[in-house]
Parts: sequence; structure tokens; C-alpha cells
Amino acid sequence: MAQNKFKRTFIVGCGCTAFIKPRGQRTTEDMGLEAGTKALLDAGITYDAVQTAFVGHCYGDSTSGQRALYGLGMTGIPITNVNNNCSTGSTALFHANNAVKSGLVDCALALGFERMAAGSLGTNFPDRAPPTLLFTKRTLDLEKTLASGTNFGPGAPRMFGNAGQEYMDKFGAEVRHLAMIAAKNHAHSVKNPYSQFRNGWTVEQVLQAPKINAQLTKFMCSPTSDGAACCIVASEDFVHAHGLENQSIEIVAQGLETDDPAAYDTESAMEVVGYGMSKRCADKVFKDAGFADGEGRDLVGVVELHDCFSANELITYPALGLCALDEAHKMVERGDNTYGGKYVVNPSGGLEAKGHPLGATGLGMHFYITMQLRNLAGPMQVPGLFDIPDKRGKFGLVHNIGIGGAVVVSLLRRPEFYKAGGIDGQARLGYNHAHECRPVTLADVDKVKSKKSSKFVLQHAKL
Repeated sequence: MAQNKFKRTFIVGCGCTAFIKPRGQRTTEDMGLEAGTKALLDAGITYDAVQTAFVGHCYGDSTSGQRALYGLGMTGIPITNVNNNCSTGSTALFHANNAVKSGLVDCALALGFERMAAGSLGTNFPDRAPPTLLFTKRTLDLEKTLASGTNFGPGAPRMFGNAGQEYMDKFGAEVRHLAMIAAKNHAHSVKNPYSQFRNGWTVEQVLQAPKINAQLTKFMCSPTSDGAACCIVASEDFVHAHGLENQSIEIVAQGLETDDPAAYDTESAMEVVGYGMSKRCADKVFKDAGFADGEGRDLVGVVELHDCFSANELITYPALGLCALDEAHKMVERGDNTYGGKYVVNPSGGLEAKGHPLGATGLGMHFYITMQLRNLAGPMQVPGLFDIPDKRGKFGLVHNIGIGGAVVVSLLRRPEFYKAGGIDGQARLGYNHAHECRPVTLADVDKVKSKKSSKFVLQHAKL
């Protein structure tokens, strides 16, 4: 089906919890209720307006999504649980977006949450081989081709460390470049009240942190986290019917790609962790947005990308087309990944500092980019996003990847009818939740819960 046969889609509401250390302090239904309530308040609608929902989580039991959303009402809508490794949250959004884009519904909700265990990621099913086993074997086989030789450490950082090593071997980057990326993200995170870590580690502190493997130190790695995030997607008719022209951000193009044979067939640790998958997805998204091959990146002003490890941020710059393949470390040296440079990458602090609750991560990225494009991000706000002749301003770019594998890339922008002012999400929440983190109350839930089916809320909501 041709692109112009689809409906335009918009993020009309979003919400996020703080991302915190995984200590079992909050339940998934509690976190999901907070994020969902904030998103509905932001959009100025009740749960009755939601026609379908997709809920992402990797470490929850079956139908955890229903349990979280039933706190807002039991309305009988289709609720689909989603698990796509670290790209789970954006995958939930991808399907919510497609439901609206195809015309099946006018309003869809994407929710993601995670309650994780402390320490490195592991399997919940020790009685069987993990689905990522072949990726792990492949990266171990390729270590003999790398200058660092046999690596060490947990599986995930080892895979991404090897990818970073391949880039360093080919193009002359150094571990210090990885430390510069990590320090940049930790510096950004100081201004984000939702972040798990707000320490602002320097380059030298990053380098001196305990080594996880040959390439990465502890502060170059994302932590495990608990948290939730939510986005509501709606059609243009819905936007106008509900007077949401003052806050709706268009999903101009979005794609989801999985691995191709290059992940196994090439002598490349970068391919194992999804470099080619990310590149294919980004190229397709920019093409769907109407750009010729290789074009459109100069109109991007802000990026939230998947820095599960600083090595992945390095190789993702060229994968997204932000620079040439051999220029990623030079982009770091020029400061073209932070305030004052060509792009601001991960103004939220990224996964390394903000935290990485797998099911919530991608939706959190879209929350932060939406707030940037609303010009509401406060101390995190990227300057100059609207200093171009086109009144829609620059694009926001999101990249969310999971080993095994899947990647989602989204290109967001203000629509031509955008007009700030009036009663918006800030007024409905009573504060600017783009850069102020507060809990929700039962009174907040009461405003947005289903008016048709809310008895469950009164009996079971715990705030």
C-alpha cells in the first residue's frame, strides 16, 4: 500500500515515571497506572477514548498489560502484550501507531514497564537455550578477528564491546571516545529529574570506573532499572475533535526492522549487534518521510538513540546517517553530539544515565522527543529547533534496538497546524511534567479513568 493511503498519526499525550534502581519498591501495575494516568491527563481524555492498547514488558508474566490497564477501567478493548527485547517499548508504539495509521482506530495507547532484577541481564528460563544464543556464539567466534582478542565479562556488554572494538580497529577510534560519549550522557542526565543517575561523571571518572570488559567501564553501561512510560497515538480527526492542535506531535514516519543474514554471514561484530539493521530501518524511515537517499539528516535537531553501551552510541551515529561511517569518533571530538553542536544526542541522559527498564525505554525516548518538539523540556531543551524558515521546525529522531533482534526508528515533527498556547497538558496536570517528576494521586486517576467501567479502579488502585 502506498504511503499516502495511510492516515496521519500524532502523539497527543505521554507520561513517564522516574527510572529507579531495581529494588522491588514498585509493582508493574503501580508504575503502569502512573505513566498511563499522566499520558491521559496530558491528552485531556479519559480511558474510554482509547480503542486499543499495546503493552510492552520483558520480565512480566502473561497478561501483565491487562493488569496494569485495568486500573484505568475494564472497557473490553483489545490489549496486546508485547516482548521484543530492548526494543519492546517502541515496538508497542509501532503497533499502536499502525492501528491508527491504517484507520482501524482513531486512538491507541502504548504502555511499557519493567520491574527488573539487579545486575546483568539474564534469562528467566534456565531450562532452555536463550533465543540470542546464536548471536552470542557469533560474537565469540569473531573475537579472534579483533585487536583486543578474547574478551571477558557478561554477554551483552561483551557483544557491544566487540562491536566498538571493530570500529576502533577499522577507523582509529579509541576507548577515550567511548568515555567521552558516556560523560556527555551523564552530564545531560544531571538536568533530568526522571533519571536513575544524576552524578555527572567526567571523562576521567568514566575511564577510572571498574572495567566490565576490554572496552567498557561500568559508567559506559546502562543499568537495569524499574520504570514505566506511555504514549497515546491519535488520528488527525481525533486531534481536531479534541482541540489538541497545541500539543500534538506528528509521527511523520516510523519503521521496524529485524535481522538479515549479515548478522551471521559477515565477519562483523557490528552486524551482530544490529548496525546494518539500524541503517536499513533509518534509511527506510527517511525515504518514507519523502527524502531522497541520504538526505533529511540536516533537518534533524534532536536525537534519542539506544546507548545501552557507549560503544553502541558510537556505531549508531553512522547507522542513522548522522555522519559518514569513518567519522563517528570525529563527530564526538567536534562535540556534534551535544549542546552547541550539529545534533543534541540523548539530552535526557540516555540509557547509560537515565536508566534502561526494557519495556519502558523506547516509550520514554518518544516522551522526551515529544516534549522537545513541544519546546517544553526546560533545562533539557535543545535550542534552535524552530529557528528555520519552515514553521514546523526540525525533526526529532528516535532509535531503539534489541538484540535477537529488532529495531524501531521514528521521525517526529510538529505538524503545520501546531499552535502553542491555551489549555494544554501542563494545565491539566498542574505542572510541566516534561522536566518535573511528581507522582500521581487517586484524584488524578479519577479524572481519566473509564466512566463506564471504573469499579475496579476504586477497589484495586494503590497509590
